[in-house]
Amino acid sequence: MKEIALKKIHEALGAKMVPFAGYNMPVQYEGINIEHETVRNGVGVFDVSHMGEFLIEGENALALIQKVTSNDASKLNIDDAQYSCIPNAQGGIVDDLIVYRIKENTYLLVVNASNIEKDWDWISSHNDVNAEMKNISETYSLLAIQGPKAVEAMQSITSVDLAAIPFYKFKVGDFAGIEHVIISATGYTGSGGFEIYCKNEEVEQIWLKVFEAGAEYGIKPIGLAARDTLRLEMGYCLYGNDITDTTSPIEAGLGWITKFTKEFTNSKNLLKQKEEGVSRRLKAFELDVRGIPRQGYDIVDENNNKIGEVTSGTMSPSLKKGIGMGYVNKGYTKLGTKIFIQIRNKTVPATIVKLPFYKG
Repeated sequence: MKEIALKKIHEALGAKMVPFAGYNMPVQYEGINIEHETVRNGVGVFDVSHMGEFLIEGENALALIQKVTSNDASKLNIDDAQYSCIPNAQGGIVDDLIVYRIKENTYLLVVNASNIEKDWDWISSHNDVNAEMKNISETYSLLAIQGPKAVEAMQSITSVDLAAIPFYKFKVGDFAGIEHVIISATGYTGSGGFEIYCKNEEVEQIWLKVFEAGAEYGIKPIGLAARDTLRLEMGYCLYGNDITDTTSPIEAGLGWITKFTKEFTNSKNLLKQKEEGVSRRLKAFELDVRGIPRQGYDIVDENNNKIGEVTSGTMSPSLKKGIGMGYVNKGYTKLGTKIFIQIRNKTVPATIVKLPFYKG
């Protein structure tokens, strides 16, 4: 089991630590609902240092990224970030990721913790253009400072104008007394804020100063459990649940990050899917009555015929109702369609709804 740099701090704060993607990670502190509300209404900090970071550099860095990712990275200016995915040859997804353009020929790829080795091997196997690749995952930490009060709470510890960084842009600047920190206006919660990339030896100083600066704003540490409920309320995909090696970006509703202005892995087949349609789609639903949908539960029609499967589900702390996402067959994907979720031995009615669940 790998350890993150702030393990002792989390333990001292009373975090419940669990194994996640090969790391010991804080899953919750005070409780999921309290932590969830802190991020929705104030400011909270996640330690997500288990995430993977790859540097792709050199004259052919862009060529490699264009070949292995679905989005069009040629559109990135320096200080831009882009959500993308890595398609496989069979129509599925190797991983979803964020691509940062740091310098002219330097890109940072941020990948999911559980896929670090898989992604590295996949990208390396396609690197016939001799781009320079460095896996810096073990030496970097990542803090996500999220919530509507994040800008105000953190402005005192940086000379960078935080309010001036648009969504999916970033700045490299001073933060909490450390130079050359990546301050990225990204996140997985839908409540605004920043993600802070720094070296492992710098993260403790940053954590302490962040909590000092945020004290008057009620800042709290937040665990991975609340991260999951927050992202689900926004309808953000989770790798391993909503997207996998066997789900295509078109089926998953990720056509917006699948650009056919270039060739990439399996792009011809994915274009065909886009043009001809697919037999199932990832859709959001709300339960019509009380209940909690969970990953793996069957989705059925009024005659109990299986028409899909739940990929993510929870009791929404903000909406106080059962919400979820799942793949459903063609014919059941329109907004307002009535479906049923098999929750143990009960068939619970639900309705296909538009994302996000949480409107803010």
